[in-house]
Amino acid sequence: MIPDSVSSRSSKRHPWLRTIRPISASALKGIAFYQEKLLAIDATSGYLLQIDPYSDNTTILNPERELDFLDASGLAIAGDTLWLTQHNSVYFCKLNGSLSPQHFVTLPYLVDGVAVKDSTIYVTCQKAGYILIFSQSTAREITRLYAPGVGVENITVRGEELWVSDTTEQTVYCLDRATGEIQYSVLTPFESPTGLAFYTDPQTGEEILFVAYADEEPYIRDNPNAEPNYELQYRDRTFIHPLYFHYDPQQRYTLSNGYLIEMSYVEELSPLEDVELENIEWRIALPAETDRQKLRKIEAVGRPFSEEVQDGQRVAVFKFDTLKAGERHLFGWKALLEVWSIKYRLTPRDVENIPELSADFQSRYLVDNDQLAMDTSIIRDAAKEAIGSETNPLRKIYSIRNYVYDKLSYGIKPHIDTPDVVLERGVGSCGEYLGLLLAFGRLNGIACRTVGRYKCPAHPDKLGVPLEPDFNHVWMEFFIPGFGWLPMESNPDDTVEGGPYPNRFFMGLSWYHIEIGKSIPFETLRSHGIPVKKETASIGELAINHVRFTILNELQPER
Repeated sequence: MIPDSVSSRSSKRHPWLRTIRPISASALKGIAFYQEKLLAIDATSGYLLQIDPYSDNTTILNPERELDFLDASGLAIAGDTLWLTQHNSVYFCKLNGSLSPQHFVTLPYLVDGVAVKDSTIYVTCQKAGYILIFSQSTAREITRLYAPGVGVENITVRGEELWVSDTTEQTVYCLDRATGEIQYSVLTPFESPTGLAFYTDPQTGEEILFVAYADEEPYIRDNPNAEPNYELQYRDRTFIHPLYFHYDPQQRYTLSNGYLIEMSYVEELSPLEDVELENIEWRIALPAETDRQKLRKIEAVGRPFSEEVQDGQRVAVFKFDTLKAGERHLFGWKALLEVWSIKYRLTPRDVENIPELSADFQSRYLVDNDQLAMDTSIIRDAAKEAIGSETNPLRKIYSIRNYVYDKLSYGIKPHIDTPDVVLERGVGSCGEYLGLLLAFGRLNGIACRTVGRYKCPAHPDKLGVPLEPDFNHVWMEFFIPGFGWLPMESNPDDTVEGGPYPNRFFMGLSWYHIEIGKSIPFETLRSHGIPVKKETASIGELAINHVRFTILNELQPER
């Protein structure tokens, strides 16, 4: 057993740092603070809610005017004036008055969020693709800034910064208020962020960013009038949660909400057919140490293992003198992990004058060493088509990703085909998306490698409950000389037919990605030191794997 390491992050808790679940709320679309009170708009009911963040106690502030706020999405407060967006218009009213909305401006498209700074009004509009900026005195547009994401966006102001949440990107952006330039971005721990607001604790001076979420969740309903009585149903889910983040300008990344997770990977030896093998090494990769993942402890399950380092990656080695017909064993490892969401901020301009890729990296990461069909004409032609005339390495890999998304739709198969077959078929699993990405990247001079292997089920509110993933998963990393390896998901951002595609996992990973075994096989079998061929004995036919996650606690990065 490896002893506990010293945690690199703080897990101190503030009384407010909890999930706030307002009573009766269905879809919170905008939040703001007024005189140390949390206010929110429920778009479904039209309620303007005042929420006690300590107890979830909820008060309706507009009991006679809820229809005036129906379908409202954005909310901002300046002085004693409340601003809101509804359909394609922006309204305002006095909080200490009758809450009767007065018209400010109407746009050709639906508007989403609103923020106010002095006499300037900021409005987000997904259809236009801009943050529109108006003069409060004239209600005329002054200028506009590019919206940072592709989804529905809400907005708030902090000093000289604009903060924007994007439902599709699962991201909060920090922008320069004058230029709209992205300073950095933060992945949210939950999907579909719909509103955001900063609160400064008057006692400690601590500034806390709260984010609202609204979507649907599946659940099993017990219906006594049906046969069978259990039914799959969907229900509204909305809540508010603090977004912790730490931006490291030197390393060019932002860490956000982290979790302490116990993960176990255990094999149950249960052959489909009797096989006898001698002098066996069963090798299973161990979780990696990265910018966003820390391994606190690792211990054996069932049988002891020795540890080796393979290409810089830690591997557990289980040894058997013989594996006889009828034998049954449990063996594997259990790890205690700190995992965080991470988002790197690197622009094409940053990589214009980078060093050449080293000869060692060229020989390891620009070659076909994983049945990538890089010598076939269909893959070589598509690799050229994917980047066009682009020469910037960051734009090249981004173009490759979008090209693969244009060509493929997601679907699971029992086995992985080579990239030439997948490209012709037009449907692929995560591993088949990855094969195309690797082949195109390497043919265009970008060092790429495989990363995976599992994702913790994304239920960070289910602390202490054993969770089991339905599938394994793989993604990739690409290398920028002078900077290092950057992550990129294989298929989860291929969400819209023909795009535009979100960039949440382009140079970013969420807290639930577990990094195990980079550029090495996750699991291999050797007999007398020689790899066992699949025709002789396949791991999938020898054993049943058991993968379990338990989320123990939420962590908070150092500020």
